[in-house]
Amino acid sequence: MSTTTNVDTTVGTNRWYLSAAPIVRVLVHLCVPMAAAMIVGAIYNVINAGFIGSQHNTAFLAAITFGTPLLGLVMGVGGVFGAGGGALISRMLGASEHEPAKADEIKHVASFAFWGAVIAGAVLGGVGLLLLHPLVSLLGANASAVPATSAYIAVILAFVPVLAAAFCLEQLLRAEGAARQVMIGLIGSTIANVVFDILFILVLHWGVAGAALSMGLANFGVVLYFVIWLQRHSEHASLAPRWFTLSPNVLKPVFGVGVGELLQSAFLIVTSLVLNNLAVIYGDSALAAMGVAVRIAQVPEFLVMGVTIGVLPLLAYSYGKGDRSRLTSALRASAITVGGIMLVFSTAVFVFREQVFSAFSSDHSVLAIGVIVLTAQLVSAIFNGFAGLITSLFQATGRSVPAIVMSVGQGVVFIPIVILGNIWFGLAGIIWSLTVSEGIVFLVGVVMWLASRPAINRGLAEGSPERAEEVLEPAEA
Repeated sequence: MSTTTNVDTTVGTNRWYLSAAPIVRVLVHLCVPMAAAMIVGAIYNVINAGFIGSQHNTAFLAAITFGTPLLGLVMGVGGVFGAGGGALISRMLGASEHEPAKADEIKHVASFAFWGAVIAGAVLGGVGLLLLHPLVSLLGANASAVPATSAYIAVILAFVPVLAAAFCLEQLLRAEGAARQVMIGLIGSTIANVVFDILFILVLHWGVAGAALSMGLANFGVVLYFVIWLQRHSEHASLAPRWFTLSPNVLKPVFGVGVGELLQSAFLIVTSLVLNNLAVIYGDSALAAMGVAVRIAQVPEFLVMGVTIGVLPLLAYSYGKGDRSRLTSALRASAITVGGIMLVFSTAVFVFREQVFSAFSSDHSVLAIGVIVLTAQLVSAIFNGFAGLITSLFQATGRSVPAIVMSVGQGVVFIPIVILGNIWFGLAGIIWSLTVSEGIVFLVGVVMWLASRPAINRGLAEGSPERAEEVLEPAEA
């Protein structure tokens, strides 16, 4: 009996946040746990590098670097089903306030998203293991790094279904407003990862294979936690295979939003490779300066991403419900929060930029370049923050084409800009290429947002027929 009460209380609280809670309180509930989990994850990346570095084997560090694109691809696969399925579930939850039948369809969406991620992960992992040696070469491992890279990649590939499922489930829980539970799962996974690292790397000396195994087991634990939580606390979602469906009503909206996540991950890999290959021409100082500047700029970027990603379920729920006032309020509050974070952090870092950078490097050449890179990174982060919010709006409202354009836009624009910038302006062209690219993508997003407003208004009217006249009025004006 007590279990049922806990279930109802948890579900009711999360639903209340999406449906009726004050906007500021909702943003705190949804976005703070998201940002906290991302920051903890970033801290773990540093700790993990320290564990590997303690083995004093350069090939180990190289193996992790070579494996990064593969992890990005795995996250993209999980994002196809997680981002698309999560946005659709939130919209259906909102619509169920007027159409109770919509709630029954959520089981089909959740089951398809989860098992789709597992199956796609299994296929990717299996193909990768069959083509392990060509894959290691494709990732750029040289002769000395091939054994370590092969060991690291092989273990990662064995856990691809688990990694894809973990990333998918994280977004399915957030779709129901369970942001705190997601944070608990991710932080718990990070702690488990550290414990496994100590055991496998420092005690058993399994090297990078131990690091990969730590990651796989930690994510397996978070998958179990998320699955158990959904089974006990979710009122509508179900992961049971019997609810799995290939209905176009599920596939089209899920892939419409989710494919953008996969393409974005693919372009991020390509842009990173292009940037690194161009920057290496200018020596170690340029590479070091970029590396430090990126790490400093990650702090406000993670906070902003916590807002832009965290608010997506609220936007989708409000849209599905047909609540224009709540959708508008959520967008306005999110935009003010994003602007506030970037204004405070960017101003503080810019004023004390030399002191901040000096904490990471005492090399004057690195410092001179790094201050310029950091300035460019902070400006880029401002554009990226607002572009991310626009992307979340498109995903929340099911605007698949604009969402895909925003997801791949940076990569498509960045590659020619950085190449031409290098030719015309040298290192300065490389440094500012990301800023220019982000600015262009943001402007494209604003134009598409303005063009999409009539369609979004019509969708709101369909979600709330009794307010159709009120909703359509701004579009007509």
